[in-house]
This record gives sequence, structure tokens and C-alpha cells, in this order.
Amino acid sequence: MRSTYDKIFEGNKKWVSDTLERDPTFFENLSRGQKPPILWIGCSDSRVPANEITGTLPGEIFVHRNIANMVIHTDMSMLSVLDYSVNILEVTDIIVCGHYGCGGVLAAMDNKPLGIVENWLRHIKDVYRLHQRELDEIKNEELRANRLVELNVIEQVYDLTKSSIVQNAWLNKKKLAVHGLVYDVKNGILNDLHATVNDSSELPKYYLVDKK
Repeated sequence: MRSTYDKIFEGNKKWVSDTLERDPTFFENLSRGQKPPILWIGCSDSRVPANEITGTLPGEIFVHRNIANMVIHTDMSMLSVLDYSVNILEVTDIIVCGHYGCGGVLAAMDNKPLGIVENWLRHIKDVYRLHQRELDEIKNEELRANRLVELNVIEQVYDLTKSSIVQNAWLNKKKLAVHGLVYDVKNGILNDLHATVNDSSELPKYYLVDKK
């Protein structure tokens, strides 16, 4: 009986075969390097793979994923990806993408003990606290969770713009925009939250890095 692990290799061989049938030079071209224009910060949820839902190919999006697509300023993994993307790959767009039905968001709305992940979820609880009045007025639990998903994405967009990495890019006149999207697992559609930030002029002054 084939294990799930074995099926991965079967799937890989089929993918390679199908890809080469469409484009015999695909892997040769891919091996020469990457210059993706987009950094995608998404959720680790297996239902939200960046390339598949955007119809892009390997090499077209640089991806970082974690529980509930969080931007936490003490997360060295995220900061390293962000710095590499902005300063080495020179991406022009950063996308924070959440999704409705996010397990991390749903868990943050509950008080069940979950172990070490509770420390991560507290950042989402902080988003709820910031928007508690609006959220508490939504009586339908699914709609309230959906709105928290949206608000969480918007807050992560602004957390990105507060980072020294993004602000220094703007100070150096680099073209860089930060966007917030939500993916609807029920229909496969990406929704623009219209939370795009194009430069530091849209931020409160106390977040700004002083010009040299």
C-alpha cells in the first residue's frame, strides 16, 4: 500500500513530465535564478497555495507563510524574508493575503487552551481589541470572524509599512507598494481590501524613520 509520502514523489514526476511537455526549457530557464516582482505573506493553511490561486508559475512570487499571515516585528524569519525581498530581489509589491475560515483567527476568537501557539494568537487578539466595538456589533459569528480576517490583514499591511525595511526602501526612492487581500476558500476568489500603501506619506508621523 502506497503511503502519502510515496505519493509525493509520484506527483512530482508527473508534474515534471507535464511541465516539460508544455515547455521543454522550463527548468533550464528556472535554474538561472529568480527575480520575482512580488513578495507574498500568506497563511500556512494548505488550502491557500500562493502560486495556484494566483495562476502564477514557480519563480514569479517569493513566498513567506505562517499561521494567520502575521507580520510580527520580532519574527526574524519574516524580517529576513522581507529584507531579502526588498533589498536583494527588489520586489515592487508586497501582498499580505488572509483567507476566510482561517483557523488561526477562529482560535484567537476562542479561549480554549492550545499550548505554545497561544503566544502567536495573542497578536490576533490584539487586532480584535483594537476593533472590538465594530466586531462586537456583528452578531453572526461567521461574519464576525470574516471581518476579523479582513481587519487582521489590514493591520499586517500597516505593520509592514512601519518596519524600517519598508520605510528605508521608500526613503531610497524605491518603487514599493504594500497590499491587503483576502482569499475566499468557498469560491476561490481573491478580494482586494483596498488597503494599499504606496509610500510613507500615508503613515502617522510617529512611525516614520527620519530622513538623513
